[in-house]
Amino acid sequence: MTDPIADLITRVRNGYLARQRQVRVTYSVLKESLAEILAKEGYLKKVVVEGKKPQEKELVLELRYSHQKPALTDIKRVSKPSLRIYLRAKELKPLRGGLETRILSTSQGLMTDREAKKKNLGGEVICQLW
Repeated sequence: MTDPIADLITRVRNGYLARQRQVRVTYSVLKESLAEILAKEGYLKKVVVEGKKPQEKELVLELRYSHQKPALTDIKRVSKPSLRIYLRAKELKPLRGGLETRILSTSQGLMTDREAKKKNLGGEVICQLW
């Protein structure tokens, strides 16, 4: 697999489109951090790590619905292995009237664009969601 983050994003998007309750994804620390941010922002119910051995670990993501509608309308991978996209703290302006969230990889770890702006940090834009 050349882009594990794109795989996670695609599985979550497809899970919502198929109206599934949960989605299973292979484990990595980066994927867990990204999933925790999605849960903290209210797009996922909860994130559970299953398995004891590193080879057997798996992330179970419970999808959130409100009144039979998905909590996540769309999620899009921005920075790819073939084309990295970086933004400085000054360039982090609200999108869609503040309804769209960007997740950035900064020197202090993964965080939303709002958190990065508060800490005056820039970084690589991992994905956009609304």
